[in-house]
Amino acid sequence: MTDPCPRFSASCVTEPPALPAGASWDYNIKNPIPEDGILCKSNTPWPSPVATWTAGQSITVQFLNNDAAHGGGHAQFSVSYDGGTTFAVVYEVLRYMFFTGPSDSNTPQVLSYSFTLPAELPNSDSVVFAWSWVNAIGNREFYMNCADVAITGSSSSSYTGKQMVIADHDGYPTIPEFNGNYDTGISYYEDAAMVTVSPRGSSTSSGNSTTSVYETTSSVSPIVHAAQDSSSGVQEETPVSSAPAVSEPTTAAESSPEATIEVNTASEPTTGSGSSP
Repeated sequence: MTDPCPRFSASCVTEPPALPAGASWDYNIKNPIPEDGILCKSNTPWPSPVATWTAGQSITVQFLNNDAAHGGGHAQFSVSYDGGTTFAVVYEVLRYMFFTGPSDSNTPQVLSYSFTLPAELPNSDSVVFAWSWVNAIGNREFYMNCADVAITGSSSSSYTGKQMVIADHDGYPTIPEFNGNYDTGISYYEDAAMVTVSPRGSSTSSGNSTTSVYETTSSVSPIVHAAQDSSSGVQEETPVSSAPAVSEPTTAAESSPEATIEVNTASEPTTGSGSSP
């Protein structure tokens, strides 16, 4: 991820803040999280937000053009209000992260994703915005970049959405190589518990009922996934229909912004491990 600028990354679109005392530049921001490593790669935030967003606005997340896309996989974009302990999903790209469909390539096709932030995100100047990814091909690895952002313009006190999936990391489930089956591991995403995040605290539930440690005033809306438009090659947000037996993720996205697609003519087989775009 290059925008918003991840913690201490040396490869950002915008000029990052000054490094906190004792921190050093991360020249390997594309690398996966070590199996026993810190999920955000650092628990220390930037000294000031790298972006200020308005709840309900469309944002664009950008990635480096680098040959390490591992044939796609499952990805999520999430927010935390408790310093990175609890993450609630605001958007997800299941099966084909960096691609427009199945692929055995290491060369990414999609290098930016635009989507609408939920209008229910509470105001805060210390929100952790995370991109996480489980690769389809290669060594089993978990990728995660975290940026510190501010959210403004909201009248909500909390946001409820799916809990971010963590896999292929110490103490968490292993999602095996897809081997052409892009539904591999999908149940972890479809059946994830619901979490409520707020500057005042977080809570977790399973199923369709949430027991919160504080009163929740925000509404609940269907989440959107990146869906492929076969005629135009453009990914669009598509609401997920409700199902009584499965807890549904929540966002407030109502419009259909498009993911930006960059198609590369070169394509290379994907093997082994490596960094992300």
